[in-house]
Amino acid sequence: MTSHPIDNIRNFSIVAHIDHGKSTLADRLIQQTGALSAREMTEQVLDNMEIEKERGITIKAQTVRLEYRAKDGRDYILNLMDTPGHVDFAYEVSRSLAACEGSLLVVDASQGVEAQTLANVYQALDANHEIVPVLNKIDLPAAEPDRVKEQIEEVIGLDASDAVMISAKTGFGIDEVLEAIVTRLPPPKGDETAPLKALLVDSWYDAYLGVVVLVRIVDGRLRKGMTIKMMGTGAVYGVDKIGVFRPKMQDVAELGPGEVGFLTASIKEVADTAVGDTITEDKKPAKEPLPGFKPVQPVVFCGLFPVDAAEFENLRAAMGKLRLNDASFSYEMETSAALGFGFRCGFLGLLHLEIIQERLEREFNLDLISTAPSVVYHLKMRDGSVKELHNPADMPDVMKIEAIEEPWIRATILTPDEYLGGVLKLCQDRRGVQIDLNYVGKRAMVVYDLPLNEVVFDFYDRLKSISKGYASFDYHITDYREGDLVKMSILVNAEPVDALSMLVHRDRAESRGRAMCEKLKDLIPPHLFQIPVQAAIGGKIIARETIRALRKDVTAKCYGGDATRKRKLLDKQKEGKKRMRQFGRVEIPQEAFIAALKMDS
Repeated sequence: MTSHPIDNIRNFSIVAHIDHGKSTLADRLIQQTGALSAREMTEQVLDNMEIEKERGITIKAQTVRLEYRAKDGRDYILNLMDTPGHVDFAYEVSRSLAACEGSLLVVDASQGVEAQTLANVYQALDANHEIVPVLNKIDLPAAEPDRVKEQIEEVIGLDASDAVMISAKTGFGIDEVLEAIVTRLPPPKGDETAPLKALLVDSWYDAYLGVVVLVRIVDGRLRKGMTIKMMGTGAVYGVDKIGVFRPKMQDVAELGPGEVGFLTASIKEVADTAVGDTITEDKKPAKEPLPGFKPVQPVVFCGLFPVDAAEFENLRAAMGKLRLNDASFSYEMETSAALGFGFRCGFLGLLHLEIIQERLEREFNLDLISTAPSVVYHLKMRDGSVKELHNPADMPDVMKIEAIEEPWIRATILTPDEYLGGVLKLCQDRRGVQIDLNYVGKRAMVVYDLPLNEVVFDFYDRLKSISKGYASFDYHITDYREGDLVKMSILVNAEPVDALSMLVHRDRAESRGRAMCEKLKDLIPPHLFQIPVQAAIGGKIIARETIRALRKDVTAKCYGGDATRKRKLLDKQKEGKKRMRQFGRVEIPQEAFIAALKMDS
């Protein structure tokens, strides 16, 4: 297969809000260009993880190479990158965009512009993309293409007068999309005589081939048998196999500038293939690397522990394998008195946490408990040093801390007018600071600054329930600000339970503590002795509930007679209970932990 003139290549990605039809459009483009026969075609071809199919969301960005003969009679190579729409996977989007020159912006003609539409378009504009607006779902009775075009112009500032009207479900307008890709998106630029320079877009582990690396060639040519070097990690490999995805893998002899494909080089460790790294030829290296993309910063941390301690090694192996596929997931070992050995893991957000946990449970058959999610705090110590705190249980002595800083985010929320009051109240309750409020058509667009630790628990769920699912939400981290934060510990029978300790704002501590105690009172089964459940800040108890004891009726065998006989038996029982409470161990069932960590209503 000869490589194509660079003017006939188009690299593009599809950006859109969740559920506006990216993956369905990708299906139609694959079908229309005949990349797969009708028999091989499935729904959402590119979402190949079981969990992606089930939830109907895209998690990993995928690429496919399509061949298209345009109306002008020329043959084009189209490299399509299907990207996730969800805010937690924004890093997947930024990588895909770096490998393309243009984007199709898909907007649902009945829903209009949503929060993630904005976020993803701005990312595409930052990558200097040419953008073609596409209005999808115009076959729906609720579609209002003219209103949505106005919205695109108003909110995003893109000229939408020649937006392509399609219905990805029925296949209407797909030809126009292909023509628009060829005529309105720019070809890639590159010099094939220069030393090899390729961007490492993604890497994952394949049981048969080892590590597979997805690359976008910028300059030079990549050939089979070449010795390549990763400029970031300095690792050197010989290339075994080069190919392209037409969704199925197909080998090619070489890749030229502007092309997107994969290579394998018997790489054992995905860690050597840092996403965003530049690949060059070992003997004739490029002078400077490509501007990669910023390394991904985990924002939410939580501990993951196996329910059965014997599973610990399996969990370690499973995490190593997952880390191979997902560079944004980080973990380190930790131990906890209540839960035993486990890992402290970093995630990009709550959906990411949920997905990773579900993948561990599904793909590796593990039973896991996760502790309360927490964010990264910066501690300014009195001796002038600055520490990062990932786990509230590790908090140093309060006397040594000068100040605690917490991360703040800038959130953009789009909501129908009638739910605006509830949304504002939610943001206010979470210590939010309103920055901006204006209208986009019939919807309000609210911009708030919020502390991340208030958002991490269940902000998204609450927002969805307040707005009956109509509000959309997007955020990015802005900075760290000082806050009046205290560590709240939960004591059960006067023993601190490390897995339940958390950092809270002083004003919210009492209500948070009371809610936690009430919840645990219902969750911990009664023992033979009475158990106090307390929330404390330092040495000060701020809330308490008591779990009643189970008692045996010791006076059953007394029928009548003197009251002192009964008294004597009851006093004897009381002594026993007291002694039991001193030495008794309270068993907190796993369910209680899990339910307590889901708290916060």
